[in-house]
Amino acid sequence: MTEKSNKRVVVTGLGTVNPLGLSVDEFWNSMMEGKSGCDFIKSFDNSRVKTKFACELKGFDSGNFMDKKSARRLDAYAQYAMAATVEAINDSEIKTDSLSDYEKSRIGVIYGSGIGGMQTFYNQSIVNHDQGPDKVSPFFIPMLIPDIAAGFISIHYGFQGPNYCIVSACATANNNMIDGYLMINNGLADIIVSGGSEAPITEIGIAGFNSSKALSTRNDSPKTASRPFDITRDGFVMGEGGGTVILEELEHALSRGAKIYAEVIGFGLSADAHHITAPHPEGTGAILAMEMAIKMAGINKDEIDYINMHGTSTPLGDIAETKAIKKVFGEQAYKLNLSSTKSMTGHLLGAAGAVEAIASILAIKNDIVPPTINFEFPDPECDLNYTFLKPQEREINIALSNAFGFGGHNTSVLFKKFAE
Repeated sequence: MTEKSNKRVVVTGLGTVNPLGLSVDEFWNSMMEGKSGCDFIKSFDNSRVKTKFACELKGFDSGNFMDKKSARRLDAYAQYAMAATVEAINDSEIKTDSLSDYEKSRIGVIYGSGIGGMQTFYNQSIVNHDQGPDKVSPFFIPMLIPDIAAGFISIHYGFQGPNYCIVSACATANNNMIDGYLMINNGLADIIVSGGSEAPITEIGIAGFNSSKALSTRNDSPKTASRPFDITRDGFVMGEGGGTVILEELEHALSRGAKIYAEVIGFGLSADAHHITAPHPEGTGAILAMEMAIKMAGINKDEIDYINMHGTSTPLGDIAETKAIKKVFGEQAYKLNLSSTKSMTGHLLGAAGAVEAIASILAIKNDIVPPTINFEFPDPECDLNYTFLKPQEREINIALSNAFGFGGHNTSVLFKKFAE
């Protein structure tokens, strides 16, 4: 799809739990301080894995968002989704207790996870091996599958509109937000709860990414391990958490007096068609996604002020995305502010797009570009303005958020400062 219908889609609520904080305000304040969410792993014994650090949630208590019975029946990834969604729904001021049946049928949940219940799968595999099939939990399958976060959110609130999960690795959250946009844009829903969540910081999760040589092994300095665009970068840092974005049809939002953070004006989708895990070296798929988003939005390239880059701190990925931005924007690329908030949060995989969409939307709201931290040594192939070390004040009317995933999935979403 490269042309929009007449319905406009806006953002009316935000929520997140991530390594920088357990709320949107904590997240934003930590970014403005340039904090690193990384430290040595505390959730399991890290002695057997090569990478001994990650960006874990700190102080998360599922009891603040759901009853103990529900928490026991949900993997951590779904708990994070629920926590982020509770904040987003409250922020949106949707009166969930007084919705009519028709109104509930017009609210959907399109919410994803790149991996789903990894720890649940691991734990129940051990139970099956050691104690036999009859001892496997009856909640094993629903705790494992990536769509249960969307299902649980709809059950909790009684939302009866479109309900499903798209899985596209690290592009997952963007894909779910894009589908949310399409549902509203085509008149199939008034509100979509969208985003992504992930709980991959497990021994087998770290081991798997270590084996694919994707993770940093900078064990002597965990807090500085996520260093996008620095020539000494050696891989990404695992993160965990969730991000929820409430998408709403403009007239519906105005009719209920909702506050509006930003408008979604375009998106792009493409495939590298190149390699299972490595990006196309020239950023071909990223170019196609960004170009599609710009064409759909009907804007000039010089109207974009800020790009929240995928920027994973991998040797190949940062260069490929930089090349793609240069190809799309030409000399304008050097006038943009760019940053990778993964330098602070780590890489939240299926949740990354949602958390970074929130960062982009808040950048528009506050006219401040979040920084890329941990920069020390320049890479001659990464020569753009990545907003190193400190946030920068700048008028931001339009922001582009990129998310790319294993399998060659590429997504770009454009957000604009709202004006009637």
